[in-house]
Amino acid sequence: MKKLIVGVTLLALAAGVAATNVNAATVVNTEEKGYVSVSTSANTELNPDVVEISIAVRTEDNKSLQKATLKNKEISDSVYTALKGMINSQNGDYVKTADFSATPVYSYSGSKRNFDKYEVSNNVIVHTKSIEKAGDIIDKAISLGATDVNNLTFSVSNYDKQCDELLGVAVKKAKNRADAIAKNASSYVTGVKSMNVSCSMNQNNVVQYRLMAKNMSFGASADAAAPEASTPIQSGVIKLFANVNASFFVK
Repeated sequence: MKKLIVGVTLLALAAGVAATNVNAATVVNTEEKGYVSVSTSANTELNPDVVEISIAVRTEDNKSLQKATLKNKEISDSVYTALKGMINSQNGDYVKTADFSATPVYSYSGSKRNFDKYEVSNNVIVHTKSIEKAGDIIDKAISLGATDVNNLTFSVSNYDKQCDELLGVAVKKAKNRADAIAKNASSYVTGVKSMNVSCSMNQNNVVQYRLMAKNMSFGASADAAAPEASTPIQSGVIKLFANVNASFFVK
């Protein structure tokens, strides 16, 4: 009888030791690391070296869609030929058709729909690194019969490289800030927990110059005398922004 009691006691002690080991392992695995989160940004101004100009040729005829289309083709061919001669294709410049439409136009009187005219539109995109020629390109297209300058967008050809460099600056600022915070808390950074980055351009100046070019272009088309100087187009500067939201482990 005494042997049996001793055996049970030993089993109970062994079970207790096993339970203690399991609990100790659980505590170690669920131990959380401290971390600090920071947000930083960096920005720079770049001189644009690429411009895209959207130019449209619109024609119409009251009776024949074919006549409106033929008239549009004649003007568009002249515009294409002239603009291709003003750019450097070996430098990555190009002229392309962005959109073409040929459709009847209706007017309404109450619930009655009345045929008005046929309208044909050919939208041309000019992409060039010769941004100093932007005004000349617009003037030439209008002199040949183009009717609209719908968009004027400046950009930089090495955007990805500039973005990567600026993100590097912002990331370093984030790390330095995390180090400073940890130091003041008697800790130090041990690694990266998470990091979200973004890069973007300020497009405000693009809209401004687009409207300027559009207004000046219509003024030039309305004037019977061709201007002596090309339409003044200023590219301004492009602001590039890099943002970093990061969390760093600290100990």
